[in-house]
Formats: sequence, structure tokens, C-alpha cells
Amino acid sequence: QLQACGGGLVQAGGSLRLSCAASGRTVSDYAMGWFRQAPGKEREFVTAISRGGGTYAADSVKGRFTISRDNAKNTVFLQMNRLKREDTAVYYCAADATTEYYNIRTMGAEYDYWGRGTLVTVSS
Repeated sequence: QLQACGGGLVQAGGSLRLSCAASGRTVSDYAMGWFRQAPGKEREFVTAISRGGGTYAADSVKGRFTISRDNAKNTVFLQMNRLKREDTAVYYCAADATTEYYNIRTMGAEYDYWGRGTLVTVSS
């Protein structure tokens, strides 16, 4: 089970850190991704970390968002800086059980396990 938390209301230019805690699973056994869905829009890939520790981010968040993994806490984090109004969305963490060790996939359909989302609202 994956549980995302840490969302909230923040002003544009501010920061938030989301957490995705796993129970019954070990996050280092999976490629872990963050996705988001804004109102009226399709779900989109944000960033992910491979089992090998490499990361990849969508162009829209590159340089502002950072994904990390704490194996001791069995948790994945999403540090979001310089937030923009267009970052407003429900954010979901997901686990990819089948990709190769250094690989990252960006299609949500390829992820096997999903947590409940956490809402991030960025105000102007």
C-alpha cells in the first residue's frame, strides 16, 4: 500500500514536500514515480526514480522538483520548489514492479501500484 501526503495550499514561488510511504512493500524494489492530475486534465507524469537511483523529470518541472528515496524510512519524497499556479493538481505516487533496474517509465498505465492522491493548490 502506498500513502501520499504533504499536500496543501501554498503561494506561488513557495515550496512543499510530498511524501509517499509504503507499507507491505519496499520502495527500493520498485521504480517509483509521481504523477499529477489537474482539474479537467489528463493525468501526467511528473518525475520518477529507478531502482538503481537514477531520476528523470518532466520538462515542466525540471529544475524545480526533485524526487528522492529514503530506504531506511521506506519512503519516497517529492520536493517541489518555485511552485507555479499550473502545478495545482492532485499528486499521486506509484510503483513500477516490472521495469528494468536502471529504467524509468513515464506512462501511468505501466505502473502497478498507486497510492491515494494528495491535493496541491498553488495560489497567486
